[in-house]
Amino acid sequence: MAGGGERTLTQRELNRALLARQLLLERSRLPLPRVLERIGGIQNQYAPNAYIRLCSCLEGFDREDLTRALGRRTAIQATLMRGTIHVVSKRDFWPLATAIRATQQEWWRRVNGVPEDVDLAPLVERMRGFLRARTRTRAEITEFERANGFPAPGSWGFANHAELVRVPPSGTWERRRAGTFALAEDWVGAPDCSVEDATEHLVRRYLGAFGPAARDDIASWAHLPPARVAPTLERMTLRRFRDEAGRELLDLPRAPLPDPDLPAPPRFLPTWDAVLLAHARRTGVLPERYKPVVFHPRNPPSVPTFLVDGIVAGAWRHDGGRIELEPFERLDRGVLRRLREEAERLGDLHA
Repeated sequence: MAGGGERTLTQRELNRALLARQLLLERSRLPLPRVLERIGGIQNQYAPNAYIRLCSCLEGFDREDLTRALGRRTAIQATLMRGTIHVVSKRDFWPLATAIRATQQEWWRRVNGVPEDVDLAPLVERMRGFLRARTRTRAEITEFERANGFPAPGSWGFANHAELVRVPPSGTWERRRAGTFALAEDWVGAPDCSVEDATEHLVRRYLGAFGPAARDDIASWAHLPPARVAPTLERMTLRRFRDEAGRELLDLPRAPLPDPDLPAPPRFLPTWDAVLLAHARRTGVLPERYKPVVFHPRNPPSVPTFLVDGIVAGAWRHDGGRIELEPFERLDRGVLRRLREEAERLGDLHA
C-alpha cells in the first residue's frame, strides 16, 4: 500500500528526477545490462537507437559494447511494452514479457477479429516445433502461419502467444533490419516468474526509471489496463506525492529526487525515446510548442532531439560525417559550445 506524506513536487523537480533516473544528468559506469535496467530498457524500433541512447548515458560506451552484449545474450532485443521493440537486460526479459503477455494476446484478438472460442494452443505448439532450437526469418514464420491456418497470418499473432527474440547480428548497428528470430526459451532460458511477481517487477522498473509517476502513466507505458496494475500497487510499499495539478504520484522508497537547481548537461536522444512519450511528459522535457515538430503524421518515428538544461531545444542529424544541429530557437554561445562538444562524442559513435 502507499505510505508517506503527500509533498507537492514541482515540474522542475520531476524533470530532474527523470533525468537522474535516465542517467542523463551524469553518465554511468555500471555494466551495460545494469544500465538497461536502470533506465527501463530502450525502445528500439530503429536499430541504431539503442546505441545512440547508451552513448548519452554510459561512460566510455563503444558501439561494439552493445553488439557484443546482444551476441552474448546479456542484452535481449524483443517486442515488449506497447507492442514495440525494446532492448532490455536478460534478467528483465521474462518478468516484463510475462507481465504484459495476456493483455497483448487480448489486444491481438480484438484488433484482428479472432473470437475467444478459437483455440490457438495447437497452432502455437506447432509453430514452437517449427522454431525450436533454430532461428527463422520473418518471411519463413509468415509462410508457416499461412500454411498452417493461423488466424491473421503476418500480423504477428504467434509472437503474442509464444515469445520471440530478435537474434543478432540482425537488429544491430551493422545489420539494422531485425528479421531473424528464435524462441525466447531457447535463447534466454525458461520463464521463471509468476504473473503477480512479474507485474511487481514491471512496476518497480517503471518507477525506478520514470518515477514519481501516476498510476495511469505506469499502465500506459506497459500497455496494461489500469485495473491490472492496481492490485500490485496496493500491495507495494510506495511513497506518495502530488504534482502541481494535485494528481497523485507514486514512487519507490529511496529513489533519487535531486535538487531541482542541479544543472543538466546537453544530451542527445534518438527517435521515439521514452522520455519524450506521453507517459513522461509530466516532467516538461518536451514543451508543448515543440510537440508538433517532434511528433507529426508525416514523420511517425519522430525526430532525433537534443536536450538543453533538461528540455528539448532542437533536432539533430548525422550528415557528411558530422552531427548537424537544428535548434528550435536561438541558443547562446556557451550552450552551443557545450552542445558541439557532446556532438563530437556522438559523431565518434557514427564513425
